[in-house]
Amino acid sequence: MAHQQPLQGIADALWQAHASRPFSPALPVREAIAEIGGIALDNAYRVQQINIARQVAAGARRVGRKIGLTSKTVQAQLGVDTPDFGTLLDTMAYGDGEEIPFARAHQPKVEAEIALVLQRDLPHARHTVADIIGATAYALPALEIVGSRIANWNIRLLDTVADNASGGLFVLGTRPAGLHALDLVRCGMCMERGGEQVSVGAGAACLGNPLNAAVWLADTMARAGEPLQAGDIVLTGALGPMVAAAPGDVFTARIEGLGEVRAAFSQ
Repeated sequence: MAHQQPLQGIADALWQAHASRPFSPALPVREAIAEIGGIALDNAYRVQQINIARQVAAGARRVGRKIGLTSKTVQAQLGVDTPDFGTLLDTMAYGDGEEIPFARAHQPKVEAEIALVLQRDLPHARHTVADIIGATAYALPALEIVGSRIANWNIRLLDTVADNASGGLFVLGTRPAGLHALDLVRCGMCMERGGEQVSVGAGAACLGNPLNAAVWLADTMARAGEPLQAGDIVLTGALGPMVAAAPGDVFTARIEGLGEVRAAFSQ
């Protein structure tokens, strides 16, 4: 591939930031991606793929996908009108309430989401909401700990896509619920930090309905030749504003019909 060498260099810069201890962030990569030629967004996803492949080669396992930029407010901030996606690996997952080493998070911000766990593949070029419902085994409450390898969160679309959609870590709740028991549009969400309310929202904040986000992802992944599969976890997108995290913080999110989930950071 003619562009592989410059793409590798961009991926290396993000990887070095990811692996640095103490954390040493990278500069924005959007200009370097735009200068390569071709379709810039496609190149940004190729950078993402290089670093995911690097982690898989080291033993990580792909366990699903995350959808980003599902909030119209955040889309407006980045000047885009579509979501993006990143890859979830088993090495990004923490248990409900398990202590999360703060050094593993990169400029972390926490957001509450609804996770879908699939029981059937979604291979079609175009999916319906009924396809998503039929393919979903159950839903769980989730906290996504988004992170950026780019200094001071100075990002635009190409930066976040290249950086695995600003993916970091995630925590799943442990009380599965069938979709038939949930109102995914009106379900309320409240997130607290140390007992203080810091974020509220509802399912409607996620592209109007988290299932709309899942349809977009299923279509996008099928077109990319990597369709969603049975067993995949899908983080559908934020239900309310994200909140910056500091060492020692404990976040608890409660989502109507799904119970609660907790993320606890080390000191």
